[in-house]
Amino acid sequence: MNKKILVAMSGGVDSSVAALLLKKEGYDVSGVTMCLGIATDDSAKCCGASALDDAKRVCDRLQIPHYVFDYASQLEKKVIAHFISEYQKGRTPNPCVECNRHLKFGTLLDKALSLAFDFLATGHYAAIGKNENGYFLARPKDKKKDQTYFLYSIPYQRLGDILFPLARFTKEEVRDLAKEYSLPVAAKQESQDICFVTQKNSQEFLSERVRECKPGPIVDLHGKLLGRHRGIIFHTIGQRAGLGISHPTPLYVLSIDSGRNLIVVGEKKDLMANGLVASDVNILAENWPKEVHAKIRYRKKGALCRVTKEKDKLKVVFAEGQEAITPGQSVVFYDHDRVLGGGIIDEVMHGIY
Repeated sequence: MNKKILVAMSGGVDSSVAALLLKKEGYDVSGVTMCLGIATDDSAKCCGASALDDAKRVCDRLQIPHYVFDYASQLEKKVIAHFISEYQKGRTPNPCVECNRHLKFGTLLDKALSLAFDFLATGHYAAIGKNENGYFLARPKDKKKDQTYFLYSIPYQRLGDILFPLARFTKEEVRDLAKEYSLPVAAKQESQDICFVTQKNSQEFLSERVRECKPGPIVDLHGKLLGRHRGIIFHTIGQRAGLGISHPTPLYVLSIDSGRNLIVVGEKKDLMANGLVASDVNILAENWPKEVHAKIRYRKKGALCRVTKEKDKLKVVFAEGQEAITPGQSVVFYDHDRVLGGGIIDEVMHGIY
């Protein structure tokens, strides 16, 4: 095969095995690591110096070229700035979605094609298929590792330029391949953290980056003052811990009003809602069924719903109430294993039937 493939390599086992599989299939493979300018001593992180070194060692093992591209400024402008801005608006963003949208399958894919590569490949657990209607994004064999929730924002016209070699493998099979071919990262642990958060958690990261963080009132559904928060950036929908309120029943964050610097809390039952409105929509398939399944967060099971288009937004009404629908998070739509598209949750609707 004369096809040239650039593989995005984070120094982890998944992207390393993706490169291995493509090399075994006879493609002309090169590896690239995105240098994000993040200093970390955590060897599991996908962007520190040790990760870059791991990616290079794997490329040496596979006898393929290894490139390093500087994406530090783009990460700051496209992902981190958006992350901070959303929290300041009382929303809870998903930085992995934005990174895939703007960096991996945006400028990195552009770079790969400009350098005469035929495809960009990654170690994501997802699948790209083709039928009489064109390309489609689908769930992989390993449903536990399915990462399509983070990939819905890839523009449809770009699907034909992307390869996901791990689509037909489970995580265990990927580990076994890494061991079988003696890849130096075969036993490397996975990082579940946000790559640019090198602090203990997101709250600590935000504390360092947001200089003006004003305390404000915490009220119940009737407007009764129950306490004070130290800043809306430290709270998200469904949060129970850290409110500092003594109450006979557990209280949860129901909504955040950034304009009034106000947090509304209530009981767990008050977290239920029947619908949402999503914007920043990306459509990957035409002719949706009347009823589809929607995921309102990565670890959440898909829920049956009806979707209607209202100008450039989507209105979603669920068959059953959903808990803690969160503005800023993504909602992704599925027809069985096929990804139909998705968007960013803008508004939560209560009492919609």
